[in-house]
Amino acid sequence: MTSLSPLLAKPVDLAPIWLVERVARSIFASVLKAHPDVFERLDTYRQTRYGFSPTDLRLHFTVVPATRTLAVSRGQPPLSDARIEGPLVLLLGLLEGRCDADALFFSRELSVTGDMEAMLALRNALDDSAIDLPRELGALAGPFSPLVAGTARYIRSKALEGRDATWN
Repeated sequence: MTSLSPLLAKPVDLAPIWLVERVARSIFASVLKAHPDVFERLDTYRQTRYGFSPTDLRLHFTVVPATRTLAVSRGQPPLSDARIEGPLVLLLGLLEGRCDADALFFSRELSVTGDMEAMLALRNALDDSAIDLPRELGALAGPFSPLVAGTARYIRSKALEGRDATWN
């Protein structure tokens, strides 16, 4: 399974953008709290506007490392210096370092536009960060942490089946 199931995508598409952005920002803040130095390796690319466009959702995410901000939008992709497009599952797999970015790029499952050096700098910054999204989601779930983290791990394993590989 590479693309997000329509059963999961539809509620996200119907949700108000402010709600989607609030949830995304909570997860983003949790990841940054657990990995405060994740953007340090970006050096001169910290001011870069990174765009992430899941092809299976009508959403666009823009991250500016220098200000530690995340914005979510619908419609046309907002202005960015470097953008990556692909299925949400693969974008999240890249965030965690569980997918081979080069293989996905050369197989055209991902599309990168804009400043390629900035995107490579981000890839290198994420490379050693050991981000674990199921753990981060579990941490936000309070007493339901084990259930949420376990469910997220199961979904991740099914979604990335056969793709679980490191970048380098």
